[in-house]
Amino acid sequence: MKDETKIIHTRSDRGPVKTVNPPVERGSTVLLPTREILYGDGKVYGRMGLTVHRELEAALCLLENAEHCRLTSNGLQSIALAVGAVLETGDHILIPDCAYGPSRRFCTRRLAAMGITSTRFNPTLGEKIEDLVQDNTKAILIESPGSLTMDIIDAPALVKVAKARGLLTLFDNTWGAGVAIRPLELGVDVVMQALTKYPVGHADALGGAVLTNNARLANKIAMCSEDWGISLSPDDAYAGLRGLRSLHLRLKQHEDSGYRIARWLANRPEVDCVLHPGLESHPDHALWKRDFSGANGLFSLTLKETSNNNLDKFLEAMKLFGMGFSWGGYESLLIPCDDQLDRIEGDRIHDRAGPLLRVHVGLEDPEDLIADLDQAFAAMRA
Repeated sequence: MKDETKIIHTRSDRGPVKTVNPPVERGSTVLLPTREILYGDGKVYGRMGLTVHRELEAALCLLENAEHCRLTSNGLQSIALAVGAVLETGDHILIPDCAYGPSRRFCTRRLAAMGITSTRFNPTLGEKIEDLVQDNTKAILIESPGSLTMDIIDAPALVKVAKARGLLTLFDNTWGAGVAIRPLELGVDVVMQALTKYPVGHADALGGAVLTNNARLANKIAMCSEDWGISLSPDDAYAGLRGLRSLHLRLKQHEDSGYRIARWLANRPEVDCVLHPGLESHPDHALWKRDFSGANGLFSLTLKETSNNNLDKFLEAMKLFGMGFSWGGYESLLIPCDDQLDRIEGDRIHDRAGPLLRVHVGLEDPEDLIADLDQAFAAMRA
């Protein structure tokens, strides 16, 4: 059975009446018939989730080819839960320099307050990351493609080093969404996703997930989740599950339109460089082609040298591309990124003079999006 079919048919036994979508049970207290059940498997309170949560977990396990799933209220919380569950005071973690800013902040600021140290590494290191492993290193965080500059990390190389040194690998798979890449099949230990992005797909709900095939790790993640009181609302769980049903179809459209817009931008006189890992011009294209089966609508670009005034004219002239954080919804977005960049060895965009922009190509007709960008460029030149 194909993945596109499996993700639709995840209905569990809900009794004699089965609606296509699971019921949304907005409840805190669950009434139970016996003391044995009351103190049974622990899923006896609304915070632990009810019917829709169980079905979302099952669907996500199918998506990532995982055996265990724990839900969180947002993507950052999934990173914090995975990292927090496997590290203890005195431990050390390696984090990629291209990681999502809040993830990097959690590792460098919050973990430090917990007595856990971190070291940022260049995403191009590959097996040379072994030179950064310390006696107390316990884990390597991977995010590929990396936020903003779209670096592709050689995940199998890092997994090889990790297994040889007894380290855990944690992979933020928000970009791949369990469709373009399945890190667990590459030997990664734990996968995290921001369901807020492509799984929800409509910019109207938040969520996250932590997945693994290791029962011991799953237990540590579950205990940490309980200790921190982590939960996902039933309405957000429903939105995530509903979005998963059309995920493959939507991602194909995002991918096709993304390629079309990226290639059009690459030929614009105002554009210096398009950073789309699926294009042969991307410095890590060979790694992407080896490990990934597809792309989506998210990529970056740099403009040629221009003033802030001209950049503002371009951004403010856009009518279909909105300027806002997040991505993965049906709407197109475009944001300037230089204010977010924080790299230990530069941003890997060599000799650039103009600003860095991140583009999310939504589900609008690509011709309309091209027309919107074209008139925005005209406004910038005026």
